[in-house]
Amino acid sequence: MAAGIVGFADLSLGDAVEPVLAAHTDAGEGRFRGIRFSTGWDASSEIANAQFGKRPGMLREQAIIDGARVLARQSLTLDTWLFHTQLDDVAALADAVPDLKIVVDHTGGPLGYGHYASDRAGHFDRWREGMQQLAKRPNVWCKLGGLVARGAMYDYLTAPIPPGSEELARLWYPWLELCIEEFGPERCMFESNFPVDKMGVSYGVLWNAYKRFTGAASRDERERMFAQSAREFYNLGR
Repeated sequence: MAAGIVGFADLSLGDAVEPVLAAHTDAGEGRFRGIRFSTGWDASSEIANAQFGKRPGMLREQAIIDGARVLARQSLTLDTWLFHTQLDDVAALADAVPDLKIVVDHTGGPLGYGHYASDRAGHFDRWREGMQQLAKRPNVWCKLGGLVARGAMYDYLTAPIPPGSEELARLWYPWLELCIEEFGPERCMFESNFPVDKMGVSYGVLWNAYKRFTGAASRDERERMFAQSAREFYNLGR
């Protein structure tokens, strides 16, 4: 049913995460590829933090670095999900564990609601700087998507109808284009973030928006972003 499985394990266990990963590997019957560890955290009560986003700077903690090294030794991958204000934490982890393949989910987690609804240009600049720094780390990749729930690029509360694929491709262009420019198509992969993004867009409209966005890309670039980059990152074969 699926060529690869990304599970969960608590990296704060440090070296003790190894038996957890071993159990995942056994249960996956050859399909277990890595874990997602979500550390999105913001001090404001307006922002819904991730399940394991308990405090700032978690990816810099020694126990989590030790757990990440276990992942690397087992040739497993790490999906990170946090907010754009925390991208320097991913860079620090990438430097600490250079053999670990890391992908930053949801276009780097740009926030556009709560107190982030103001000074959008300033928040975009901070996000851009963080993504540019991450792109300098060859072991870091980028998932393109997840912009509905947290980015708040579209005013769903007052709009008479949901956005179409053409409008979404236009609204998301600055974020998606910057990621592709910095990481290159070979380290970018589109994601659906379903069923979460179902709150604001249908599955068909979402993927049509990505297709419209990549309309001027070459066939090879599209193949990489829609398929091959994910195959390479997760070692899924052809």
